[in-house]
Amino acid sequence: MEKAKRCAIFGNTYQPKNSAAVLKLFDTLVRHDAVPLVDRPFFDFLSRELHIAIPECELITDDSFQADVAISLGGDGTFLTTAMRVGDKQIPILGINTGRLGFLAGFSLDDIAQTLDSYFSGHLRQEACSVLQVAYSEGEPQGYPFALNEVAVLKRDDSSMISIRVDIGGEYLTTYQADGLIVNTPTGSTGYALSVGGPVMLPGSRNVGIVAVAPHGLTVRPLTLPDDQEITLTVKSRNHNFLVAIDGRSESCEDTNRLIIRKAPYWVRVLKHPEASFLHTLRSKLFWGSDARTIEH
Repeated sequence: MEKAKRCAIFGNTYQPKNSAAVLKLFDTLVRHDAVPLVDRPFFDFLSRELHIAIPECELITDDSFQADVAISLGGDGTFLTTAMRVGDKQIPILGINTGRLGFLAGFSLDDIAQTLDSYFSGHLRQEACSVLQVAYSEGEPQGYPFALNEVAVLKRDDSSMISIRVDIGGEYLTTYQADGLIVNTPTGSTGYALSVGGPVMLPGSRNVGIVAVAPHGLTVRPLTLPDDQEITLTVKSRNHNFLVAIDGRSESCEDTNRLIIRKAPYWVRVLKHPEASFLHTLRSKLFWGSDARTIEH
C-alpha cells in the first residue's frame, strides 16, 4: 500500500475572502487520504478568524517538519516565506495564487482541486531554482541568510546616497553611488530588479544579476554574470549604516561590514503545470511587448 502523502500548508493570514478555496483544499486532501500539516499561525487564522472546521491535522510549530510537498496559499510574498520555511529540505513547493500578480505562485485559486489532483497523479513537473547565500565579514546575518529572489543593500530612509564597492571573484568591478544595489537570481529577475530596470532571465539560465537602484551616473547599467562567481559588497554611508534586504526581510548593518554573496548549496524545487511556459507568463502577466495602440478599449 502506498504511503500517505504529507502536505505542509502555509498561508496568507490577511485574505479572509478565500475561505471557500481553503475548504476545497482540505476536501481534496481528505479525498486523496493525505496527511495535512498546517503552519500554526495559519491554523489559528483559519479556526479563529474564519471559523473553518479543519480536519484532523498536524501543526507546524518550527522548521523541523518533514513533508512530501509544501502548499503555499497566498501571493508571491507567501511563496517566498514558504521557501524560507522549507529551506534546504528539497520539498517541492506548490503555489496557489490568492494575490495579484502571482509570478511564483503560478496556480489559480479557482483550480485548486484540479491542481491538487494533478499533483497526486504525478502530472506536475518540477523546476529547480537557484538560491543566493549571504555572509558577513563580521558576525552573521540576524535573519535567514538565503534568498530565492534577491539580496539588496539600501540606504536608510533618512540618509543620502550610499557608496557600494563591488568585487567579483576577487577582482574590482566598480563603486556605485546610488540609493542601493540588487543582486538577484533568475527567479528574482521579474521582481524588485525588474522594477528598477534589470533584465529578465529565463529559468535555469544559471546567472546572477547586479542592478543599481537610482544610480548617480548615466554610464551605470545592469550586469549579468555566471552564478558561480562570489560577489563582495563594501558599503560606505554618511551615517555609517545601511539596510540589507534578503527577499524583503530587512536588517540594519554597519558599514564596517562587508557582504559576501554566493550561490547557495541547494535549490528550491517549484511545481509547475507540465505545459506552463515562462514566455507565455511574461506575455500574460507582464504584458510583454504589448502595444497600447493595438489594445481595444
